[in-house]
Amino acid sequence: MTVKEAPEYQETFPHYPELVVTLLGEDGNAFSLLGIMGREMRRYGVPQELRDKFFEEATSGDYDHMIQTFMRWAVID
Repeated sequence: MTVKEAPEYQETFPHYPELVVTLLGEDGNAFSLLGIMGREMRRYGVPQELRDKFFEEATSGDYDHMIQTFMRWAVID
């Protein structure tokens, strides 16, 4: 078994343009959405340090700020 190399973090937006996260039809609860985003980031191979950075940023404001943060890190479908 080979270890998947972590995708490169980009300073442009979204940081991971190949990471597409589908939120349409999901529970709109902030905790639920954070869970989905975290799962998809982990599945895609985003390093723990960067996932922590994402969660810190996403939870530092209101609901709209959280959604905007999602869009800065991945393609939201």
